Amino acid sequence: MTRKFNRSLAKSSQHKKKPQATTGMIRIIAGKWRGRRLPVHDIEGLRPTTDRVKETVFNWLMNEIDQTRCLDCFSGSGSLGFEVLSRGATSVTMIEKDHQAAKQLAENVTLLSAGNTEEFGAQIVKDDCLSYLSTQTTPYDLVFIDPPFRKNLAEPVCELLQSRGLLTPSALIYVEIESELTDLTVPANWQLLKEKTAGQVSFRLYQNS
Repeated sequence: MTRKFNRSLAKSSQHKKKPQATTGMIRIIAGKWRGRRLPVHDIEGLRPTTDRVKETVFNWLMNEIDQTRCLDCFSGSGSLGFEVLSRGATSVTMIEKDHQAAKQLAENVTLLSAGNTEEFGAQIVKDDCLSYLSTQTTPYDLVFIDPPFRKNLAEPVCELLQSRGLLTPSALIYVEIESELTDLTVPANWQLLKEKTAGQVSFRLYQNS
């Protein structure tokens, strides 16, 4: 009986399928796509900005979005990028190096008929953020910096945006980091406009000056 049981167990294990990545959803809060839900792959390290934080951030930005050229540095789920486009931004460049996440972003652009050029709609860039920014020259009006936690990526991105002239005069920069990171250094000419902490997340709004 024991040998028969072991053989059956081995056979069962051989045919067991590998678990597939589950899919979650993000919700667009306001604008032309208000209430739309978009699928998001469950990828390690992917941490969509919560609706609670997003509502606060876009209340800060309420009168600053229309006709802006935006950059979403670590796009991930696209929660911030699609939201800003829904609310009237002219374009948003969404940078994401993970293949699966970038593919989902592109599929969601199609779902929304959101355009796909640098001048209009959502342009998906599958690349490392630091590598991509180091080759760019055209400035942005609004930038979102929401990197994976504990990877020491926020400061280098801030430095590149400044050193390469990738910010328009009076550009706004949103930074979302882990709350224990209290010594974030940003360019000296960035003025802190807003700051708040919610649980493990600290989020700030700066202005280029």
